[in-house]
Amino acid sequence: MVREVDLRSDTVTKPTAAMRMAMAEAVVGDDVYKEDPTANELERRLANFLGKEAAIFVPSGTMGNLSAVMAHCWTRGQEIIIGDQSHMFLYEQGGISQLAGVHVCSFPTREDGTFDLEELKEKIRPRFPESHEPSTGLICIENTNNRCGGRVLPMSYIRELCALARNNDIPVHMDGARIVNASIHCGVPVHEIIKECASISMCLSKGIGAPVGSVVAGSKDFIAKVHRCRKVLGGGMRQIGVLAAAALVALDTAEERLRIDHQRAKKFAQDICSLKSKLITTNPDVVESNMVLLNFPSPSFTSKDFVEKMAEVKKEDGAEVVVKASTWFKNRVRCVLHSDLTQEDLDYAVKKIRSVVM
Repeated sequence: MVREVDLRSDTVTKPTAAMRMAMAEAVVGDDVYKEDPTANELERRLANFLGKEAAIFVPSGTMGNLSAVMAHCWTRGQEIIIGDQSHMFLYEQGGISQLAGVHVCSFPTREDGTFDLEELKEKIRPRFPESHEPSTGLICIENTNNRCGGRVLPMSYIRELCALARNNDIPVHMDGARIVNASIHCGVPVHEIIKECASISMCLSKGIGAPVGSVVAGSKDFIAKVHRCRKVLGGGMRQIGVLAAAALVALDTAEERLRIDHQRAKKFAQDICSLKSKLITTNPDVVESNMVLLNFPSPSFTSKDFVEKMAEVKKEDGAEVVVKASTWFKNRVRCVLHSDLTQEDLDYAVKKIRSVVM
Protein backbone atom coordinates (compact mmCIF):
# COMPACT_ATOMS: atom_id res chain seq x y z
CA MET A 1 0.00 0.00 0.00
CA VAL A 2 1.06 3.58 -0.63
CA ARG A 3 1.93 5.61 2.48
CA GLU A 4 0.26 9.00 2.15
CA VAL A 5 1.70 11.89 4.14
CA ASP A 6 -0.74 14.81 3.95
CA LEU A 7 0.90 18.13 4.84
CA ARG A 8 -1.65 20.38 3.13
CA SER A 9 -3.55 21.45 6.24
CA ASP A 10 -4.56 20.50 9.78
CA THR A 11 -8.15 20.39 8.51
CA VAL A 12 -7.60 16.92 6.99
CA THR A 13 -7.70 15.02 10.29
CA LYS A 14 -10.24 12.19 10.65
CA PRO A 15 -12.45 11.73 13.76
CA THR A 16 -10.97 9.31 16.27
CA ALA A 17 -12.80 6.21 17.49
CA ALA A 18 -13.66 8.05 20.72
CA MET A 19 -15.13 10.95 18.74
CA ARG A 20 -17.20 8.62 16.58
CA MET A 21 -18.57 6.86 19.65
CA ALA A 22 -19.45 10.18 21.28
CA MET A 23 -21.20 11.30 18.09
CA ALA A 24 -23.23 8.10 17.95
CA GLU A 25 -24.33 8.39 21.59
CA ALA A 26 -24.84 12.18 21.76
CA VAL A 27 -27.96 13.49 23.47
CA VAL A 28 -29.44 16.08 21.09
CA GLY A 29 -32.19 18.67 20.74
CA ASP A 30 -33.07 21.64 18.55
CA ASP A 31 -30.18 24.09 18.84
CA VAL A 32 -32.05 26.95 17.13
CA TYR A 33 -34.30 26.86 20.21
CA LYS A 34 -31.15 26.42 22.36
CA GLU A 35 -32.45 22.98 23.42
CA ASP A 36 -29.50 20.82 22.39
CA PRO A 37 -27.84 19.84 25.70
CA THR A 38 -24.58 18.69 24.11
CA ALA A 39 -24.22 21.90 22.10
CA ASN A 40 -25.07 23.93 25.21
CA GLU A 41 -22.37 22.10 27.17
CA LEU A 42 -19.79 22.73 24.43
CA GLU A 43 -20.64 26.43 24.37
CA ARG A 44 -20.54 26.68 28.19
CA ARG A 45 -17.19 24.93 28.32
CA LEU A 46 -15.67 27.05 25.57
CA ALA A 47 -16.96 30.31 27.03
CA ASN A 48 -15.17 29.38 30.25
CA PHE A 49 -12.04 28.27 28.38
CA LEU A 50 -11.94 31.53 26.43
CA GLY A 51 -12.76 33.69 29.44
CA LYS A 52 -15.89 35.23 27.91
CA GLU A 53 -19.49 35.50 29.08
CA ALA A 54 -20.94 33.40 26.29
CA ALA A 55 -20.08 31.38 23.18
CA ILE A 56 -21.92 30.01 20.16
CA PHE A 57 -21.19 27.10 17.82
CA VAL A 58 -21.01 27.93 14.10
CA PRO A 59 -20.44 25.57 11.15
CA SER A 60 -17.18 27.18 10.02
CA GLY A 61 -14.54 29.75 10.85
CA THR A 62 -15.62 31.82 7.86
CA MET A 63 -19.15 32.07 9.24
CA GLY A 64 -17.76 32.76 12.69
CA ASN A 65 -15.68 35.71 11.53
CA LEU A 66 -18.43 37.06 9.27
CA SER A 67 -21.13 36.86 11.93
CA ALA A 68 -18.77 38.52 14.44
CA VAL A 69 -18.17 41.44 12.05
CA MET A 70 -21.92 41.76 11.44
CA ALA A 71 -22.61 41.79 15.19
CA HIS A 72 -19.94 44.41 15.89
CA CYS A 73 -20.83 46.62 12.91
CA TRP A 74 -24.56 46.57 13.61
CA THR A 75 -25.25 49.88 11.82
CA ARG A 76 -24.46 50.57 8.19
CA GLY A 77 -21.63 52.80 7.00
CA GLN A 78 -18.91 51.34 9.21
CA GLU A 79 -15.41 50.20 8.32
CA ILE A 80 -13.12 47.54 9.73
CA ILE A 81 -9.32 47.65 9.78
CA ILE A 82 -7.81 44.31 8.88
CA GLY A 83 -4.40 42.94 7.88
CA ASP A 84 -3.72 42.50 4.18
CA GLN A 85 -2.24 39.06 4.92
CA SER A 86 -5.12 37.93 7.13
CA HIS A 87 -7.38 34.96 6.44
CA MET A 88 -10.46 37.17 6.76
CA PHE A 89 -9.19 39.46 4.01
CA LEU A 90 -7.71 36.89 1.63
CA TYR A 91 -9.60 33.63 1.98
CA GLU A 92 -13.20 34.36 2.99
CA GLN A 93 -14.45 35.56 -0.41
CA GLY A 94 -14.89 39.15 0.67
CA GLY A 95 -18.00 38.22 2.63
CA ILE A 96 -17.42 41.17 4.94
CA SER A 97 -18.35 43.47 2.06
CA GLN A 98 -20.32 41.06 -0.12
CA LEU A 99 -22.77 39.95 2.59
CA ALA A 100 -22.30 42.18 5.62
CA GLY A 101 -22.11 45.48 3.73
CA VAL A 102 -19.08 46.57 5.78
CA HIS A 103 -16.28 48.64 4.25
CA VAL A 104 -12.78 47.13 4.53
CA CYS A 105 -9.55 49.02 5.16
CA SER A 106 -6.71 46.57 4.56
CA PHE A 107 -3.52 47.32 6.43
CA PRO A 108 0.07 46.11 5.71
CA THR A 109 0.96 42.98 7.69
CA ARG A 110 4.58 42.42 8.66
CA GLU A 111 6.35 39.06 8.30
CA ASP A 112 5.58 38.18 11.92
CA GLY A 113 1.85 38.88 11.57
CA THR A 114 1.87 42.24 13.38
CA PHE A 115 0.97 45.79 12.26
CA ASP A 116 2.91 49.01 12.68
CA LEU A 117 0.78 50.56 15.43
CA GLU A 118 1.90 54.12 14.70
CA GLU A 119 0.65 53.70 11.14
CA LEU A 120 -2.50 52.04 12.44
CA LYS A 121 -3.36 55.17 14.41
CA GLU A 122 -3.49 57.10 11.15
CA LYS A 123 -6.04 54.66 9.71
CA ILE A 124 -8.60 55.08 12.49
CA ARG A 125 -11.54 57.23 11.48
CA PRO A 126 -13.81 59.10 13.92
CA ARG A 127 -16.86 57.28 15.29
CA PHE A 128 -19.02 60.18 14.11
CA PRO A 129 -17.18 61.40 10.99
CA GLU A 130 -18.13 64.06 8.53
CA SER A 131 -20.63 63.01 5.90
CA HIS A 132 -17.87 61.87 3.50
CA GLU A 133 -16.27 59.02 5.46
CA PRO A 134 -17.19 55.69 7.04
CA SER A 135 -16.46 55.28 10.75
CA THR A 136 -14.04 52.71 12.13
CA GLY A 137 -16.19 50.08 13.82
CA LEU A 138 -13.75 47.22 14.42
CA ILE A 139 -10.09 46.17 14.31
CA CYS A 140 -9.37 42.53 13.43
CA ILE A 141 -6.21 40.58 14.22
CA GLU A 142 -5.21 36.95 13.60
CA ASN A 143 -3.37 34.65 16.02
CA THR A 144 -1.66 32.47 14.89
CA ASN A 145 -1.26 34.09 11.48
CA ASN A 146 -1.86 31.50 8.78
CA ARG A 147 -0.47 33.41 5.79
CA CYS A 148 2.73 34.25 7.70
CA GLY A 149 3.35 30.59 8.47
CA GLY A 150 1.74 30.14 11.87
CA ARG A 151 3.47 33.08 13.56
CA VAL A 152 2.30 33.94 17.07
CA LEU A 153 1.46 37.51 18.09
CA PRO A 154 3.50 38.67 21.13
CA MET A 155 1.46 39.38 24.26
CA SER A 156 2.97 42.85 24.57
CA TYR A 157 1.83 43.67 21.04
CA ILE A 158 -1.74 42.45 21.68
CA ARG A 159 -1.96 44.57 24.84
CA GLU A 160 -0.64 47.67 23.09
CA LEU A 161 -2.99 47.24 20.13
CA CYS A 162 -6.00 46.68 22.39
CA ALA A 163 -5.10 49.76 24.46
CA LEU A 164 -4.94 51.82 21.25
CA ALA A 165 -8.32 50.47 20.17
CA ARG A 166 -9.86 51.05 23.62
CA ASN A 167 -8.65 54.65 23.68
CA ASN A 168 -10.52 55.17 20.41
CA ASP A 169 -13.63 53.28 21.60
CA ILE A 170 -13.14 50.53 19.00
CA PRO A 171 -13.59 46.81 19.76
CA VAL A 172 -11.01 44.23 18.68
CA HIS A 173 -11.99 40.87 17.17
CA MET A 174 -9.40 38.09 17.07
CA ASP A 175 -9.52 35.47 14.37
CA GLY A 176 -8.16 32.82 16.71
CA ALA A 177 -8.69 29.82 14.46
CA ARG A 178 -5.47 28.39 15.93
CA ILE A 179 -5.46 30.27 19.25
CA VAL A 180 -4.57 27.11 21.21
CA ASN A 181 -1.41 26.84 19.11
CA ALA A 182 -0.58 30.41 20.12
CA SER A 183 -1.20 29.60 23.78
CA ILE A 184 1.14 26.62 23.69
CA HIS A 185 3.92 28.61 22.04
CA CYS A 186 3.87 31.56 24.45
CA GLY A 187 2.95 29.57 27.56
CA VAL A 188 -0.01 31.81 28.37
CA PRO A 189 -3.59 30.53 28.91
CA VAL A 190 -5.94 31.30 26.04
CA HIS A 191 -8.23 33.44 28.21
CA GLU A 192 -5.27 35.67 29.12
CA ILE A 193 -4.24 36.11 25.47
CA ILE A 194 -7.68 37.36 24.46
CA LYS A 195 -8.60 39.09 27.71
CA GLU A 196 -8.68 42.56 26.14
CA CYS A 197 -10.30 41.47 22.87
CA ALA A 198 -14.07 41.98 22.63
CA SER A 199 -14.55 38.74 20.70
CA ILE A 200 -12.81 35.72 19.25
CA SER A 201 -13.54 32.97 16.75
CA MET A 202 -11.82 29.65 17.39
CA CYS A 203 -11.74 26.70 15.01
CA LEU A 204 -12.53 23.20 16.26
CA SER A 205 -11.71 21.36 13.02
CA LYS A 206 -8.07 22.40 12.55
CA GLY A 207 -5.40 21.35 15.05
CA ILE A 208 -8.04 20.63 17.70
CA GLY A 209 -9.04 17.69 15.50
CA ALA A 210 -12.86 17.77 15.57
CA PRO A 211 -14.54 17.04 12.22
CA VAL A 212 -16.65 20.21 11.90
CA GLY A 213 -17.18 23.61 13.44
CA SER A 214 -15.92 26.76 15.09
CA VAL A 215 -17.04 28.84 18.05
CA VAL A 216 -17.48 32.59 18.55
CA ALA A 217 -17.17 34.01 22.07
CA GLY A 218 -17.78 37.40 23.65
CA SER A 219 -20.28 39.19 25.89
CA LYS A 220 -23.83 37.85 26.26
CA ASP A 221 -25.30 40.80 24.33
CA PHE A 222 -22.75 40.33 21.55
CA ILE A 223 -23.43 36.58 21.25
CA ALA A 224 -27.18 37.28 21.08
CA LYS A 225 -26.45 39.36 17.98
CA VAL A 226 -24.16 36.65 16.56
CA HIS A 227 -26.99 34.13 17.08
CA ARG A 228 -29.23 36.28 14.89
CA CYS A 229 -26.49 36.73 12.26
CA ARG A 230 -25.76 32.99 12.25
CA LYS A 231 -29.41 32.32 11.42
CA VAL A 232 -29.52 34.61 8.39
CA LEU A 233 -26.27 33.08 7.11
CA GLY A 234 -27.79 29.59 7.23
CA GLY A 235 -26.00 28.41 10.35
CA GLY A 236 -29.00 27.31 12.39
CA MET A 237 -28.46 23.54 12.12
CA ARG A 238 -30.90 22.03 14.64
CA GLN A 239 -29.54 18.80 16.26
CA ILE A 240 -25.88 19.81 16.26
CA GLY A 241 -25.09 17.84 19.40
CA VAL A 242 -23.74 15.11 17.12
CA LEU A 243 -21.00 17.53 16.04
CA ALA A 244 -20.57 19.16 19.44
CA ALA A 245 -19.96 15.73 21.02
CA ALA A 246 -16.91 15.17 18.82
CA ALA A 247 -15.58 18.62 19.68
CA LEU A 248 -15.92 17.93 23.42
CA VAL A 249 -13.81 14.78 23.04
CA ALA A 250 -11.24 16.62 20.90
CA LEU A 251 -10.84 19.37 23.48
CA ASP A 252 -9.85 16.90 26.19
CA THR A 253 -6.53 16.06 24.50
CA ALA A 254 -6.03 19.10 22.25
CA GLU A 255 -3.20 20.82 24.11
CA GLU A 256 -1.13 17.66 24.48
CA ARG A 257 -1.51 16.81 20.79
CA LEU A 258 -0.79 20.34 19.60
CA ARG A 259 2.36 20.50 21.72
CA ILE A 260 3.60 17.38 19.91
CA ASP A 261 2.74 18.99 16.55
CA HIS A 262 4.88 22.01 17.48
CA GLN A 263 7.85 19.87 18.47
CA ARG A 264 7.64 17.84 15.29
CA ALA A 265 7.26 20.95 13.12
CA LYS A 266 10.48 22.39 14.56
CA LYS A 267 12.31 19.10 13.97
CA PHE A 268 10.88 18.84 10.45
CA ALA A 269 12.21 22.31 9.61
CA GLN A 270 15.61 21.52 11.15
CA ASP A 271 15.86 18.27 9.18
CA ILE A 272 15.13 20.07 5.93
CA CYS A 273 17.56 22.87 6.79
CA SER A 274 20.24 20.24 7.49
CA LEU A 275 20.01 19.04 3.88
CA LYS A 276 21.77 22.28 2.86
CA SER A 277 20.15 22.07 -0.55
CA LYS A 278 20.43 24.90 -3.06
CA LEU A 279 16.89 24.14 -4.25
CA ILE A 280 15.01 24.37 -0.95
CA THR A 281 15.47 26.38 2.24
CA THR A 282 13.55 26.97 5.45
CA ASN A 283 14.14 28.86 8.69
CA PRO A 284 13.57 26.76 11.84
CA ASP A 285 13.95 29.89 13.99
CA VAL A 286 10.58 31.27 12.84
CA VAL A 287 8.67 27.99 13.27
CA GLU A 288 6.43 28.91 16.21
CA SER A 289 3.53 26.50 15.88
CA ASN A 290 2.54 23.67 13.53
CA MET A 291 3.48 25.27 10.20
CA VAL A 292 6.68 25.20 8.17
CA LEU A 293 7.21 27.44 5.13
CA LEU A 294 9.59 26.12 2.47
CA ASN A 295 11.35 28.52 0.09
CA PHE A 296 12.64 27.80 -3.42
CA PRO A 297 15.44 30.21 -4.35
CA SER A 298 16.32 28.69 -7.74
CA PRO A 299 14.23 29.66 -10.80
CA SER A 300 14.93 26.18 -12.18
CA PHE A 301 12.93 24.49 -9.41
CA THR A 302 9.74 26.21 -8.24
CA SER A 303 7.25 25.49 -5.49
CA LYS A 304 4.92 24.05 -8.14
CA ASP A 305 7.66 21.70 -9.34
CA PHE A 306 8.24 20.57 -5.75
CA VAL A 307 4.57 19.85 -5.04
CA GLU A 308 4.25 17.86 -8.25
CA LYS A 309 7.36 15.78 -7.53
CA MET A 310 6.29 15.07 -3.96
CA ALA A 311 2.87 13.88 -5.18
CA GLU A 312 4.46 11.20 -7.37
CA VAL A 313 4.52 7.67 -5.98
CA LYS A 314 8.10 6.80 -5.15
CA LYS A 315 9.80 4.12 -3.07
CA GLU A 316 11.66 5.23 0.05
CA ASP A 317 13.27 2.45 2.12
CA GLY A 318 11.02 -0.10 0.44
CA ALA A 319 7.78 1.83 1.05
CA GLU A 320 5.85 3.66 -1.66
CA VAL A 321 5.36 7.23 -0.46
CA VAL A 322 3.20 10.15 -1.60
CA VAL A 323 3.52 13.53 0.12
CA LYS A 324 0.78 16.13 -0.31
CA ALA A 325 1.62 19.80 0.23
CA SER A 326 0.25 23.19 -0.85
CA THR A 327 1.92 25.89 -2.91
CA TRP A 328 2.00 29.21 -1.08
CA PHE A 329 2.57 32.81 -2.03
CA LYS A 330 6.05 34.13 -2.93
CA ASN A 331 7.05 30.77 -4.46
CA ARG A 332 6.74 28.95 -1.16
CA VAL A 333 5.19 25.72 0.06
CA ARG A 334 3.23 25.53 3.30
CA CYS A 335 3.49 22.33 5.35
CA VAL A 336 1.05 21.91 8.24
CA LEU A 337 1.45 19.24 10.90
CA HIS A 338 -1.50 17.61 12.63
CA SER A 339 -2.47 14.73 14.89
CA ASP A 340 -3.03 12.21 12.07
CA LEU A 341 0.71 12.31 11.24
CA THR A 342 3.28 10.17 13.02
CA GLN A 343 6.98 10.89 13.39
CA GLU A 344 7.58 8.02 10.98
CA ASP A 345 5.38 9.78 8.39
CA LEU A 346 7.51 12.91 8.72
CA ASP A 347 10.74 10.92 8.49
CA TYR A 348 9.52 9.43 5.22
CA ALA A 349 8.60 12.92 4.00
CA VAL A 350 12.11 14.20 4.74
CA LYS A 351 13.61 11.23 2.89
CA LYS A 352 11.44 11.99 -0.11
CA ILE A 353 12.37 15.68 0.03
CA ARG A 354 16.04 14.66 0.07
CA SER A 355 15.58 12.49 -3.01
CA VAL A 356 13.80 15.34 -4.82
CA VAL A 357 16.12 18.27 -4.04
CA MET A 358 19.57 16.71 -3.68
